[in-house]
Amino acid sequence: MQRLLPPRARALQSNLRHSWIDGLLYSGMVGVGEAYLPAFVLATGHGELASGLVATVPMLTGALLQLVTPHAVARMGSYRRWVVLCASLQALAFVPLVLGALVGSMSTASIFLVAALYWAAGLAGAPAWNTWITTLVPRGIWARYFALRTRAMHAATLLGLVVGGVVLHGLEMGSDGRAFALLFALAGIARWWSARHLAAHTEPERPHTLPTPWRVVLRSPALRSARALITYLLCLQVAVQFAAPFYSPYMLGELGFPYAMYMTLVASAFVAKFLALPLLGSRAARIGPRRLAWFGAIGIVFTSLPWYTTTNFWLLLATQLVAGVFWAAFELASLLLLFEHIPERERTSVITLFNLGNSASFVLGSLAGGATLGVLGSGREAYATLFLVTAGLRALTLLLLQRVGDGPFALPREGPQVSASAVRPSLGSIDAQIVAGEAPERP
Repeated sequence: MQRLLPPRARALQSNLRHSWIDGLLYSGMVGVGEAYLPAFVLATGHGELASGLVATVPMLTGALLQLVTPHAVARMGSYRRWVVLCASLQALAFVPLVLGALVGSMSTASIFLVAALYWAAGLAGAPAWNTWITTLVPRGIWARYFALRTRAMHAATLLGLVVGGVVLHGLEMGSDGRAFALLFALAGIARWWSARHLAAHTEPERPHTLPTPWRVVLRSPALRSARALITYLLCLQVAVQFAAPFYSPYMLGELGFPYAMYMTLVASAFVAKFLALPLLGSRAARIGPRRLAWFGAIGIVFTSLPWYTTTNFWLLLATQLVAGVFWAAFELASLLLLFEHIPERERTSVITLFNLGNSASFVLGSLAGGATLGVLGSGREAYATLFLVTAGLRALTLLLLQRVGDGPFALPREGPQVSASAVRPSLGSIDAQIVAGEAPERP
């Protein structure tokens, strides 16, 4: 046995190193590539409506594809093969974007198809990676390792945002799109390199059996307490997405902000979330996730109102910083509440279905907002109406939050760790669960 310890220790050290580098490269891709896709749509002359919808509508394709992930993993007999395949396809999705940027034109349909491939590959690989990584990292170091890795990933995303803003601001060259080609090339290379580090991981365990069938999950008694929470979260997402996808075209198209100012506004909410999360984690431990959720939910009702009343950059910057704190509180609380309400044995299946509903809410809300812009036009008054309506819709969802009580399951002792899977103006980022400990039933 003693002879086996050094090789195991070396394998663990290698896995931790490769996972760390993979996380940094993935986050850099999000910041330098994905975050600037709406700006690229606007720069290629497809209008503010298409620029807003490209950030949400293609996500539904990815959410649908993730439903086949367990079956694909079982057929391949490997988490690693599936995850590496998905990461590689996501990297290749940037190739047509680079070509379109160099040519200087790309049809709306082509951009949406590429975005759909990007999201499909990214979301399809996520559930398998979450399961796989917990077999590689010992439970005893989960909290420290993933906390440090997550903060490093936030920093890498922020760096990508800054690099993107600097490149677009400094190399802005009319409509030829070479600056965007450089950004998308950097993003694709980062993800391809990330896939190579994923392939360097070991795979000590074969995939488990297929998850619980959907009809069993939907009828599970555990969902009785979770139903109110999930309903609230999905309705809030519809209310938020009514306006959220259109902040980018509003800033770049209607207000005419340069890329440097746009990057600053996008990054500011992200920085606020990054700095606030550690403090909010301690706060959640003292007051509980339900009270923290109310703090965040009430706050985000009002974060769209300054966009309705002012176009001053500095006031909007202050709004973004405050909004980042409220969103950090709400997203952390909602994640903790999901663990309180859903037992571990059904969590993967329930979260998979929830992700599908969440993506559908993204699309529904953005299409409703887009239809409103289509009727009112894309002038400043139309956007102001959008920002006012989303505030009202968010306020109405508080009636649903009243129905959410404490869940029957205790929180994981180590707590979940989150990382940014996407960056959105007015939201700071869209966070995704990385890993969490077990949630025992409350005594």
